[in-house]
Amino acid sequence: MTMRIRKVAVLGAGVMGSGIAAHLANSGVRALLLDIVPPKAAPGEDTASKAFRNKFTLGALANLRKQKPSPITTEQALGALEIGNLEDDIGRIAECDWVIEVVKEDLAVKQALFAKVEQHARKDAIISSNTSGLSIKGMLEGRGPEFRKRFLVTHFFNPVRYMKLLELVAGPETSPEVMKTIHQFGEEVLGKGVVYGKDTTNFIANRIGTYGMMRVLADMQKAELTIEEVDKIFGPAMGRPKSAVFRTADIVGLDTFSHVAKNCYDTLAHDEEREVFAAPDFLKKMVEKGMLGDKTGGGFYKKDKASGGKDILALDLKTFEYRPQGKVRYESLGAAKDVEDVRERVATVMRGQDKAAKFAERVTLDTLAYASRRIPEIADDVVNVDGAMRWGFGWDLGPFETWDAFGVKQGVERMKELGLKPAAWVEEMLAAGRTSFYGVENGKDTYWDIPSKSVKTVPQSPRTQRVEYLKRGNKKISGNDSATLWDMGDGVTLLEFHSKMNSIDDGIIEMMNTALDETEKNFRGLVVGNDGGNFSAGANIFSMLWAAKAGEFETLRKMAGALQAANQRMRYSPVPVVTAPFNLTLGGGAEVALGGNAIQASSELYMGLVEVGVGLIPGGGGTMMFLRNVMGAYAADKDFDPFPFIKKVFLTIGTAKVGTSAEEAREMGFLTAADGISANRDFLLSDAKQRVIGMANAGFRAPRPTRFRLPGPSGYATIDMMLYDMELNGQVSAHDRKIAQKLARVITGGDTSPSVLLSEERVLELELEAFLSLAGEEKTQDRLQYMLEKGKPLRN
Repeated sequence: MTMRIRKVAVLGAGVMGSGIAAHLANSGVRALLLDIVPPKAAPGEDTASKAFRNKFTLGALANLRKQKPSPITTEQALGALEIGNLEDDIGRIAECDWVIEVVKEDLAVKQALFAKVEQHARKDAIISSNTSGLSIKGMLEGRGPEFRKRFLVTHFFNPVRYMKLLELVAGPETSPEVMKTIHQFGEEVLGKGVVYGKDTTNFIANRIGTYGMMRVLADMQKAELTIEEVDKIFGPAMGRPKSAVFRTADIVGLDTFSHVAKNCYDTLAHDEEREVFAAPDFLKKMVEKGMLGDKTGGGFYKKDKASGGKDILALDLKTFEYRPQGKVRYESLGAAKDVEDVRERVATVMRGQDKAAKFAERVTLDTLAYASRRIPEIADDVVNVDGAMRWGFGWDLGPFETWDAFGVKQGVERMKELGLKPAAWVEEMLAAGRTSFYGVENGKDTYWDIPSKSVKTVPQSPRTQRVEYLKRGNKKISGNDSATLWDMGDGVTLLEFHSKMNSIDDGIIEMMNTALDETEKNFRGLVVGNDGGNFSAGANIFSMLWAAKAGEFETLRKMAGALQAANQRMRYSPVPVVTAPFNLTLGGGAEVALGGNAIQASSELYMGLVEVGVGLIPGGGGTMMFLRNVMGAYAADKDFDPFPFIKKVFLTIGTAKVGTSAEEAREMGFLTAADGISANRDFLLSDAKQRVIGMANAGFRAPRPTRFRLPGPSGYATIDMMLYDMELNGQVSAHDRKIAQKLARVITGGDTSPSVLLSEERVLELELEAFLSLAGEEKTQDRLQYMLEKGKPLRN
């Protein structure tokens, strides 16, 4: 049986500790954040006051509110966070099921704290350290057998809310129940990707990640490459984040990065590649000069003051001066640019013949060979290593997945030509007839298990669901170029979008109707979701602009009208429809998400009706559906003044507000109190399916259409008066005002009066009329064009 964790104490309120406490609070878990009493007081400070004694935790709390990107999913989350200090409040850790230590990386400090924790914690409480460098053996010195049984390392990555990785490391006496409890809690409640490391310096991700980065630093000058060239090579082209190598170092801080590398150098005397961890002269010089990256305003990159911070300068490692970045052009990177499949893209770069490709191949193969030699030292298998690099460093492919993409046999041959040494077990695997680290058997992911020299199934939670699994099981029902309908089993279908950026087009709308035809006839319910990078970034702007410029307004009317109709059909279908939005869910994507009977959202959801950015208002039903959500049960109630509801809808759509988490989207009115949130994106489709089954089992009945009591011209005049003032004061342009007027007319109900109840259909007609008239405006067409070309809104 795993233990239920209700309250957690976090000891240490620095960036990491406060980030962990904030994420516990995000997840609905009560957290107690403690830090030391300040060692000295400023003149006039009352050292006996709570304000002084809790100064560090109060400061951490203030920082959580200010930090960007925000470590909290909503301001309300902080209600679950209590603060105190390690002298007055250490006894309160007895209220907690789990105590996490996050104080500075100093063995004596940690040992002294654990002695106190042992005194005050409950006898069944789990105790963990967030260390990334110190040994469990050292930290446990002097602790009793019960404490040792309940102790482990839980290494979170910063920023905690956004980095999915949680590395777990057991001590020699840690009980399996403790490991199981934290694994389950980390995965299901905190939404983390859990990997198991060994008690070695920097565990898995920092060991491999730091090696890879130090290898780049060591080899780039020999290869005569600049900072910006290296970042272009080791960015998205190689399936890595945009921040690549040097930008990542600037974000982390060069002092922190150097400390991690030095820790490897100092403690890994047995590592055959120990010298790679020695900092190159230029890195030492930068740290000495205080050029630490973002925290000091300049590291490898720096904002150009002359351009008002618009231009980013790069450091010239020869002269140590900042200079404008050069254009990076290589044939191999060009060839990879439009390759969607990341495995193919990486292989395309590594097989190129130019300088960039040769550098990418050499450094990557070196890192892969190193990773292979670290098993079983840092982890038992390829699955844990790959998971650590994907979730901790944001790689699209872990080292062994990258090797599979390049070809294992080919990789081994090239390594030998380059004088690199893969681990013996890789050649043993090839000799046994297995040609890749990963495979698929009976629809399940498999991997090569090194100790048993056999193929095993990749372990994962039964709640993990992906479209990929349905593909393998030949579960396709119907499809076109933009969307596919799958059979999820248990009487549930899944409508998957797969157009470019999952933008809503004719193909998707057609499949929405096909999905409903099929589900209503043969199934119990429908889920709308996908495995892409984003749920849907909106409608297809290109086709909208083309139709508007060509004066094809009938085509536009048909497309917007068809999306309205499909969304309405989902809402009032006799079978339950659950939409499963995540990441970018904008414009038309938000409209589809609002169209179901319930939403099961990923906690990382960026949802908004942002059409004003391209000079339009929502045209697929978004205005009416959002109004319906916000007014809720009071839409027709004559005892309620509709204006506060209308104002909220007007400001949200009119300023293109985007909720930056599912919690925030709920506060804004995109999600209702009854909608669900999944902490772990891997579980989203499975959770949505369970919700559909639950609704069907509970005797689902489609809701009654809403009727709206709206103010009509008087409400419109109130809004327009505000717009008139804003235009007069230069806050909005004439065209901004025109768009806002159209929106105001829709949400106030056009030519109506509060004594009339308007149907959803009437509000949809008003929306479509406003949408089409704006599409005909030249200034709107300019905004559409600008968004297509520059990827950002034009203010005209």
